Amino acid sequence: MFVDEHAEALEADLLRFYGLDLLDWHRGRLSSRRLAVLIRHLPRDGAVARETEGEAAEWSVGDYLLAHTVDQLAQANWMFATVNQDEDADPLDPPQPVARPGADLLPDTGHEQASASADPKPTAHQLAAFFS
Repeated sequence: MFVDEHAEALEADLLRFYGLDLLDWHRGRLSSRRLAVLIRHLPRDGAVARETEGEAAEWSVGDYLLAHTVDQLAQANWMFATVNQDEDADPLDPPQPVARPGADLLPDTGHEQASASADPKPTAHQLAAFFS
């Protein structure tokens, strides 16, 4: 059961965000339905999200978009420098993408990336579903 598996994080979040004690559920002062509603709507910056999603919980859609923007700008700068360098010069190393949580491989490069979480980054469909 979710409450048993994540009791400490859940207790911390209930106190932090709602001012409720998880023991109220055990005492019968908090219904299971209300507890489920509160759990479903806990903020992404809470302890439960960090415990269940790992490092990815700390990244918002804006963070992913910003990382993508930085990657694109680095690629554009690399292409500009490559095209405008002397023909006899050694080729420039392509830029490395910004590390994202849960990614084992860097996009389109095949380079390995250290990962603290086994969860993959959200797909475009998952991000769209999150905001719908």
